[in-house]
Amino acid sequence: MLILLPPSEGKASPSGKSRLDLDSLAFADALRDRRAGLIAALEKLGSSPRKKAIEALGISEGQVGEIARDAELATSPVAPASEVYTGVLYERLGFDSLTAAGKRRASENVLISSALWGFLAPSDRIPYYRFSMKAKLPKIGGLPAFWRESLAAAMAAGGHDEEGGLVLDMRSGAYSAAWKPKHARLVTVRGFTETDGSRKTISHMAKAVRGEVARTALSTRVVPKDLETLAGLLEKEGKTVEITGKTLDVIEPG
Repeated sequence: MLILLPPSEGKASPSGKSRLDLDSLAFADALRDRRAGLIAALEKLGSSPRKKAIEALGISEGQVGEIARDAELATSPVAPASEVYTGVLYERLGFDSLTAAGKRRASENVLISSALWGFLAPSDRIPYYRFSMKAKLPKIGGLPAFWRESLAAAMAAGGHDEEGGLVLDMRSGAYSAAWKPKHARLVTVRGFTETDGSRKTISHMAKAVRGEVARTALSTRVVPKDLETLAGLLEKEGKTVEITGKTLDVIEPG
């Protein structure tokens, strides 16, 4: 089972002397040029008119300081991606509190989707940045299309898109559009609340549900190879789970 996580808007700012090394990141050979191209474009954007930069990054006036930070990615301190991302999903997953075996399973079964990096391993060392899939840089355009061909090649070469494979997808729409397997089974994790038989999609807290599902999968002696096994583990934790062809639904009391 491959678990695909989204990035988080909330990020920690690393400190220390370590700096970005593109050759150390997952899929370095396949994605290095794409990553370097985006970093160069962000460096150039840092010296562009402020209005142009704000529009390109899709940020607000109150976030204008992020432009300068993005222009200095190559010289900024780095830390493992699992520590840089700090949103709700990552809080519920709790990389830091996984056992040594759990962390090893994460390194083998988890990838993090990113508008800037393509896909990352949890241990990949990256700087703080502000860059989402809604950004449109000059001469680069929409990021899902920018990444699609390179990610398809990287994932196929890495053995992540084989017939019979299972991909548990925690990503949101724009990130999902950057890569979808052609051969492996893609299953989206969804969260619902239910009151008196009526269900509503969980919006913000869906990230919490996905983090909990990922933690359950990584906390077993062997990462589940099928949805039924994972559903059974979740049900032992008191969750109500339903499986359809393309979804794993977790239903919370309303």
